[in-house]
Amino acid sequence: MTEIRSTLIKLVIIFFLTVTFTISISQFTKTQAVNSQEIRGVWLTNIDSDVLFTASDTKKAIATLDKLNFNSLYPTVWNWGHTLYPSQVAENATGIKIDPTEGLKNRDVLQEIISESHKKKMAVIPWFEFGFMAPADSSLAKKHPQWLTQRQDGSKIWLEGNVHERVWLNPLNPQVQSFITDLILEIVTKYDIDGIQVDDHFGYPSELGYDPYTVALYRKEHDGKLPPLDSKNPEWIQWRSDKITAYMETLFRLIKDVKKNVIISVSPNPQEFSKNEFLMDWATWERKGLIEELIVQIYRNNMESFNRELAQKDLQLAKDHIPSAIGILSGLKGKKIDLNLINDQVRSTRDKGFSGFSFFFYESLWNFGPETVDKRQNYFRDIFAQKVNRSTINN
Repeated sequence: MTEIRSTLIKLVIIFFLTVTFTISISQFTKTQAVNSQEIRGVWLTNIDSDVLFTASDTKKAIATLDKLNFNSLYPTVWNWGHTLYPSQVAENATGIKIDPTEGLKNRDVLQEIISESHKKKMAVIPWFEFGFMAPADSSLAKKHPQWLTQRQDGSKIWLEGNVHERVWLNPLNPQVQSFITDLILEIVTKYDIDGIQVDDHFGYPSELGYDPYTVALYRKEHDGKLPPLDSKNPEWIQWRSDKITAYMETLFRLIKDVKKNVIISVSPNPQEFSKNEFLMDWATWERKGLIEELIVQIYRNNMESFNRELAQKDLQLAKDHIPSAIGILSGLKGKKIDLNLINDQVRSTRDKGFSGFSFFFYESLWNFGPETVDKRQNYFRDIFAQKVNRSTINN
């Protein structure tokens, strides 16, 4: 009896060890499956940033990001009313083929980034940072005043950050749509890119929209009635956002007709703000299948508000359908963000099953923080300990 009991105990122990090992392997495999496609991105901009102004700095930045196991670059290609690549479309509309700023005017920054990044299996998804926005004094605004939208009182200037004078092209105007479409298709056609990204600037501030073209279109569809005086009227918000969504449906189809495997990436604010403030109803875009990668910008100073945004319904629904990552603010000039907050946001994003992160923006990863450059770079080396290549890369 003693031998039988001993044998039974051994069998029970073996059974539990086998089950425990199997569960552990299953959990490890599951974790690996989630992380094997993790988006580890960073935005590259020419605002408050030097990374794009010399070929050597750009190349060095890409090498650094590769060493730290980043795998996705979102370089601005449309900013200040100019392109950061030689553009016939831009030249036709403005007379200027490429951003004339010193350090940019004699280069094809986009091609440089693609060439260096694809060698390292990093995805390149050009970012239309300004979208329908332009500097008020830009050649684009001066040459095409009929393309601009306005408030009820006819004013057009919009202060970005309460400082910079901007104007907005009217996304409902067919001529504006053709211009933006041509810019995007030019890139899709000419360059070996992995995607195209737009953000909230692909809408426009909801206080605008009272330009003659939009008013006439609204009256035509509303038995001659004028648009509501309240710019936040829900029906007025919805009508304008629906028009932008309709344009996005057309643009999506045109992009796919040119190059099917170019993914459409959108990096908006959370849905309620994005729709009510910029008329960009990305939740509807997602439900219509117009978004293939979502990176929601959740730039928060505390974890309570950060986690509250992660739990929002539209973001949770998107997470079940498409790769959905979180945009994390790593610092601004004059606004240092320490690694403890960044780390908490990275951990929360991973714990809640999102597809990864993109950080705004390159310099702030290690140059604008309270810690040393080495300490911040070591941090990213630790959280991205294993290299993960993006499956979206075309070559």
